Amino acid sequence: MSSTGSILIVDDDPDFLEYTRIVIESRGYRVRTASTTEVAMRLMQEEKPALVLLDVMMSYVLDGWNIARRLRSDPQLKDVPIIMISAIVSRDEASLFPTDDYVSIDSFMTKPVDPAELLCQISRLVEGR
Repeated sequence: MSSTGSILIVDDDPDFLEYTRIVIESRGYRVRTASTTEVAMRLMQEEKPALVLLDVMMSYVLDGWNIARRLRSDPQLKDVPIIMISAIVSRDEASLFPTDDYVSIDSFMTKPVDPAELLCQISRLVEGR
């Protein structure tokens, strides 16, 4: 478990936030949650997270990508690992997803998220295992 920073989950679905928070806290990580872009950015400015989980679609189609782009352009936050999460992988909106060249993310997962795989990805990105 990381000794600095918390895991920030950004998603507009309160059920997903709660479920994911419980899964991540079960491994001893501190978790913060945000359901909007504004809250997410404020929390990241208050405390640099060890990792951010971002939903792609929230209020707008590419909210998660916009947050990721803002992180990568912020000198204080540009090295924070990002796991992008989305339920849209086979619908028409999937064609709207930018390529990795557009925004650098560290991992992409689809909903429903497998808890064991999520914890594995978090461990790999936060602790380097």
